[in-house]
Amino acid sequence: MTPGTVQNKDAFLNKIAGQLGRDRKEQVSLPAWQHQPQWKVYENKTVEGLAQAFKENSEAKSVRVVETDKANLAASIQKVIHQFGGGPIVATNDARFTEFNLAAILNADDTHVWNAAIGQENIEIAKKANIGLFFSEVSLAESGTVVQFNDKDIARSVSLLPLVYVAIVPKSSIVPRMTQATHAIHQKVQAKKGIPTCINFISGPSNSADIEMDIVIGVHGPVEAVHIIVTDQ
Repeated sequence: MTPGTVQNKDAFLNKIAGQLGRDRKEQVSLPAWQHQPQWKVYENKTVEGLAQAFKENSEAKSVRVVETDKANLAASIQKVIHQFGGGPIVATNDARFTEFNLAAILNADDTHVWNAAIGQENIEIAKKANIGLFFSEVSLAESGTVVQFNDKDIARSVSLLPLVYVAIVPKSSIVPRMTQATHAIHQKVQAKKGIPTCINFISGPSNSADIEMDIVIGVHGPVEAVHIIVTDQ
């Protein structure tokens, strides 16, 4: 099957329309809602105000937050790595590591950079890693959430399998809430641009409150989480 194609689409949609007792609708447009409160959240906050909200809402979810600038980012990451016991480390294969002058971290003996050519071996390495290191594509101030746009080089295993995930959060990536993130994705779809194979919204270490509403951290994923907010502009 050619990538991006859908098999039996027409037959499937025609059957649904038939079961509903109507003709199939070919052109569907979104309604123009009179009230759209989702766009009002944090609408008057400055970049600094959004960063502060992101920090507070991250900490509310047991995430450790570090603030730094581009010049001191490498040193800040090294400090976090030391605080959490060092490697082994697994990192996404992301050009921004070079852009943010982090090559020394990627070249360390205890760091593995995701390599699509070795397939499953990457996952086995990630399972044994102490720290997973990646960039946040979009960061949501309202919920302290980091977003991964996954592909063959930016794998979700990096944030899911190690004991600790460390997300580098460029301050320019912080937006008020999920509204802005999903709108940007929708615009890519409308423009027929490629979108990620998987999109992960990550709000702190794994946790559950299924029993008596008591939160238990580290249930089915990272036990610790760190968000490093970096001034990049």
